[in-house]
Amino acid sequence: MSETRRNQSRHERIDNSEIQHQRLVIENSHGEKLVGVLHDTGSIETVVICHGFRSSKDRIPMLTIASFFERAMISSFRFDFAGNGESQGSFQYGNYRREVEDLRSVLQHLRGENREISAIIGHSKGGNVVLLYAAKYKDVQTVVNISGRFFLERGIEGRLGKDYFKRIKENGFIDVSNRKGKFEYRVTEESLMDRLTTNAHEACLSIHENCRVLTVHGSNDRIVHVTEASEFAKHIKNHKLCLIEGADHEFTSHQHQLASIVLSFFKLDPKKDDESGDISTSNQDSIRSVVPFTSRI
Repeated sequence: MSETRRNQSRHERIDNSEIQHQRLVIENSHGEKLVGVLHDTGSIETVVICHGFRSSKDRIPMLTIASFFERAMISSFRFDFAGNGESQGSFQYGNYRREVEDLRSVLQHLRGENREISAIIGHSKGGNVVLLYAAKYKDVQTVVNISGRFFLERGIEGRLGKDYFKRIKENGFIDVSNRKGKFEYRVTEESLMDRLTTNAHEACLSIHENCRVLTVHGSNDRIVHVTEASEFAKHIKNHKLCLIEGADHEFTSHQHQLASIVLSFFKLDPKKDDESGDISTSNQDSIRSVVPFTSRI
């Protein structure tokens, strides 16, 4: 189900074509309203962009990627998962499976509006979500994983502190505060186990070989170490891996390089793609400052 708020739409003139930014509200399988923005270029071909942990549709790199696809006259939809941004629901740590089902609700709605889902793109935790989706539903042929984490048991201590498993077993939850001591969110034992029992390795092996997957990672990522990126290349059958030298987790100073790489991969004709994973010479200008790793685009 959805609610289209046309009175909140806005229009822009780009390349002499009218682009409509349309706010959509889509109901997920739990009755929660997910809020998103459709960049409607007039093309039914649509990519869906997913944000990461405690992020939103309105942050980088989601906005930049949507803008690049817009300039290429390809429609996109960026949205907030339940409990994030403008969407309804309570924030939950972990929640990977629920977010896969949020994505499922979004794709079903867009397809119901006669849109063709050409790709799903996810940043950070959203990268894991799009891979998990591809492994489960196998109805999208192009997937982009940006800064996703392969080893989901890593990175927890940095947020929850030492002995987090013992403490959560004793108390049933851990409250996480920011550096100023202000409460941010609660992690329950159930939500922690959701993360710890989500198997990225198994999901990667389950992705069909007809599904093209691109992983992009920054060499200076301090949230998810760059070495995790190579693990996706090892276990996904039809995979390309690209590192951007000097880029951090959000590609703060490398937004255009990131978006150009994603768009180039999207446009690449898989029938003309050679076995080495190299992108054609005509596309090389859009991927400067990129370090190849395992395979390259």
